[in-house]
Amino acid sequence: MLMQNLRQSAKIPPVLTVHAPAKLNLHLAVKNRREDGFHNIESIFLALAFGDTLYFEPLAAENHLEICMEWENAPMELPVDKNIIFRAVSLFKEKTGFNQGLRIRVKKRIPAGGGLGGGSSNAASALLALNKLVKKPLPHNVLAQMAVSLGSDVPFFLHENKAAWVSGRGEFIKPIEAPKGLFFVLVNPGFSSETAAAFRILSEFRAQATEKCPNANESEEKLMLNALQNAPKNWPFRNDFLPAFLHRIPEYPDIIGRLKGSGAEFAGLSGAGSTCFGVFTERKKAVQACEALSKTNLTFFSCAKSKTSITMK
Repeated sequence: MLMQNLRQSAKIPPVLTVHAPAKLNLHLAVKNRREDGFHNIESIFLALAFGDTLYFEPLAAENHLEICMEWENAPMELPVDKNIIFRAVSLFKEKTGFNQGLRIRVKKRIPAGGGLGGGSSNAASALLALNKLVKKPLPHNVLAQMAVSLGSDVPFFLHENKAAWVSGRGEFIKPIEAPKGLFFVLVNPGFSSETAAAFRILSEFRAQATEKCPNANESEEKLMLNALQNAPKNWPFRNDFLPAFLHRIPEYPDIIGRLKGSGAEFAGLSGAGSTCFGVFTERKKAVQACEALSKTNLTFFSCAKSKTSITMK
């Protein structure tokens, strides 16, 4: 019945625009490996004002889909069927019978493989956009199941939170208040980090170390969320990938050191790499650091996301 209703009632406006934010992992603890092959994590996700923009335009031909990627930095060749937006649209069609032809144009600012969740944000934006377009929304729990099947970071963006404590493999989202009055400088070294390879490196590093892998039951949630209220210079946050990368990828300690030298009160690595970030309490210092580091790296300046924006014209 749902499939038939969607086919008959979907009347799409000329253009729908979605702003898909990037995210930072202010804290990322990688826990034990699960039976499904994924790792449990505990992380503080923060959505940024910086991100991609997706434009959805109806086409006359049923079931026709065009995806146009307009890369602002480091263009990436990707077969359409490998594009996570294509996968998200295909999954939505499979669940609902949605058959409207679409052209999706993406102004791609978030570097691919940069640990900023660009692909995941795009996928969540596609699900939210299609669900809005059909005017007979799927319930959130169904969208959430679809999000998990698309990728571990997708559920966070689906919830449209400014910040969250994220656990499990990424499917458990606890909204939290985003820190205020902070400015972020993102520094991408010009190469991508492949997630599966990053986990292999981390596993090898831990196998050689004396410390044991933390178990999912050993939660640091209370400690880390309380610490979020402190000044960034007093944050105890970490990224478990970073120690494993330090001797393999000298760009990371160099960039983090330069960010701190430019006035960042906290600096680290987002996700499994490759983007580093600095947290500033003064806008002027953040802008100056962004300009200085842009001479040798791809840099971006951002604040935390203010609100989710989906507009129709």
